[in-house]
Parts: sequence; C-alpha cells; structure tokens
Amino acid sequence: MVEKKTTNIAEKNNSKKDVKKNDSGSSEFQVTVFTKRIKTLTEHLKINKKDHNTRRGLMRLVGKRKKILSYLKGKSTDRYDSIIKSLGLRR
Repeated sequence: MVEKKTTNIAEKNNSKKDVKKNDSGSSEFQVTVFTKRIKTLTEHLKINKKDHNTRRGLMRLVGKRKKILSYLKGKSTDRYDSIIKSLGLRR
C-alpha cells in the first residue's frame, strides 16, 4: 500500500513537469513573449519616431521583462542562463 502512494506521488510530479512545457505562465514563456513584443515595437519605433505612447509601452515591457529575469536569476540560475542564451539577450 505504501508503494502505491509513492508511485502516485511520483506520477503527479512527472505530470507537473509535463504541464510546465505547455504552461503559458512560466517565466521562460513570459520572457520569450515579451522579447518578441519588444522587437516588434522597436521596429515600429524606427519607422514612427514620434509615437511616444508606444515608446512608453515599450519601456513598460522592458521593465516587466527585467523583473521576471531578476526573479528567475535568484530562483534558478540554470533556467536564467538557458533563457538568456536561447534569446541572445546578454552579450
């Protein structure tokens, strides 16, 4: 009976890892989405230099991404390093 409980717990842990791959709330996913939006807004601002509202929105996105990255750096440096390398954010 005890063995069944441990296997059920192990199965639950594995299922949590599987859900994380499709999790839109994970830090890695959010950083990726913010980075794509930042790139598109940057291209927009190259064409429309006087669009100050978009510039403000861009600065908000950069700040949000920075907060998530600092959280991720403190929580798990391995995940932080992998997301930085995959997106090419730091040089």
